[in-house]
Amino acid sequence: MSRSVTPALPPWLAHPLRVQRGPVPWSAVTRGALAAGPLLLVAVLAGRASLGVVAAVAAMFAGINDRPGGRRACAERIGAPALAGALGLLAGTYAGQHMGAVPLTLLFTGLGFVGGGVSAAGPVASAAGTQLLVAAAVGAGMPLPDTGWERALAFLAGAGWLLALRLALPTPGSRARDFRFDGEREAVARVYDAIAALLAAAGGPDATRRRAALTAALDHAQDALAGPRLRRYASAAAERRLHAQYAAALPLAEAATALAWAGEAVPARAWAGPRRLAAAVRGNTHSGRLPAPARSAPALRALDDALLHAAEAFDRAAGGDLHTRRRSLGSLARTVLGAAGREYGLRVALCFGAGAAVAQVLHHARWYGLHAHWYWLPATVVFLVKPDLGPLVSRVLCRAAGTVLGALLFAGFAAVLPRPGGLIALVAVSGALIPVATRHFAAQTAVVTVLVLALVMAGGEPQASAARIGETLLACAIVLIVGHLPVPGQHGGGVRARLAAAGGAARAYLVHVLSESDDRATRWRLRREAYRTLAEARGAIALAGAELPALARHAEGADEVAATLERLVDTTTACAVHLDDTGRLTPRHVERLAELRDELAHRRERLGLRLPEPPLAG
Repeated sequence: MSRSVTPALPPWLAHPLRVQRGPVPWSAVTRGALAAGPLLLVAVLAGRASLGVVAAVAAMFAGINDRPGGRRACAERIGAPALAGALGLLAGTYAGQHMGAVPLTLLFTGLGFVGGGVSAAGPVASAAGTQLLVAAAVGAGMPLPDTGWERALAFLAGAGWLLALRLALPTPGSRARDFRFDGEREAVARVYDAIAALLAAAGGPDATRRRAALTAALDHAQDALAGPRLRRYASAAAERRLHAQYAAALPLAEAATALAWAGEAVPARAWAGPRRLAAAVRGNTHSGRLPAPARSAPALRALDDALLHAAEAFDRAAGGDLHTRRRSLGSLARTVLGAAGREYGLRVALCFGAGAAVAQVLHHARWYGLHAHWYWLPATVVFLVKPDLGPLVSRVLCRAAGTVLGALLFAGFAAVLPRPGGLIALVAVSGALIPVATRHFAAQTAVVTVLVLALVMAGGEPQASAARIGETLLACAIVLIVGHLPVPGQHGGGVRARLAAAGGAARAYLVHVLSESDDRATRWRLRREAYRTLAEARGAIALAGAELPALARHAEGADEVAATLERLVDTTTACAVHLDDTGRLTPRHVERLAELRDELAHRRERLGLRLPEPPLAG
């Protein structure tokens, strides 16, 4: 009997249906409830509701950027975008007061190029670019009685309030009852869990996925521990111990990767040790006695040595190098001004400029009526065009659905809630829902729409849900049209730039390993950079593949190049472990490196990609 097969949805349609899952972040929900709503309440009681609106908007943005991780990492993740937003608000306020429609549109177009180009530097820079542009539109278009400096200071105060909550409030339910850390300890424990999972999967079909999960865990732990020193009253000894526990995981991860590369199953004793180390990190206890794996192969001997080193590091707690990325201002400038930065910048500039131009036309034609709230259109365009928020069509569909839902919900609430108390309560509830709603762009849009409409009404504007829906749909049309226009240069610049960075990092790592240097710290730093850049390239490729076919075709073949680079880096790791043990490579290692070098050259030529040539093993 034949069985019917349900056809799979195309990637551009399947992506909007994906929802991230996980436990409710109650600590973030608590911070959200204590941020925008109380700020607005204090401002209303003080008779400065307009400044309260600005502060609440800043707290809302800070809540969106308040992602899981350590307290130190959150300082940069929340603080840098807040500074950019304050600057954008200041510039937008004075530009809106002193510029006509045409100069203002040209200014927004130039800011769009800057904000889009900066996005190529990383997620924090992208969030800063987003807040710069949105705040500039709000400053120019929101009719508030305050000066530009007052608005900027209120914006910083709002973001600073949520950041203060992030730094001051303990994490509920800490297993180790150590409230000085928030996420850092769990991040390091997950590294050891990922090592154990990779060892358990060695020799099986799940090994590749487990190795990718280990990379993600190491990236997250590295970011969580590498933030600026803000909590000076935290115990230096506790911090050094956590750093030592992270550093001790690096040789274990290296040995586990080499064992997975060999393709042979390892005994259960091999992953029992990392499991116990993960429990010791979570409980803030000593490691105790660890089961030693067999020492029958170089990678197993490396694993045994790494376990002994970890047990010593857990007891001594002398600290350790985080092997963080060393990015100079020159390298960041090359990224921003490179192919990815130029492509992002041009798309954002065209969309932001077009949104501002259409908004100005509608504003001067009195389409908005007597109330000058034209900022919604260009601000919505910014969220839709930013490439790191998901594929373009997915962003458009989710934004449209979320705005319609949020506007309808607010219209119902506005009809029954008392003012201003009911609006303030609605802002507080919406702020609490943001950490949960960030799991899906449509849900986040709906919550943010309710929050912003409540803030606008609390600031003295009339109810305008219908207008918000119309402007959002118009912004969706602008981004869909402009986003698919041909632009100068090579398409898929973001994907190609990340692949080129991954290829350069893989080559640097391989050159160092083949030089047989004894500098382990440099080797681990290069290894971390190689895997991190590969993960970033994979993410960019996945987003590009979920675009409409007209855009997705420019990234065809990129996934195969990334897979080849991953196998090259895995092989390099296996070579490093073997060289440490025997001082020479086996014919299998040499042949595999040569095969991957040829395969990479072939795939690079088919894609038309410039990648540095990996060296041959001697």
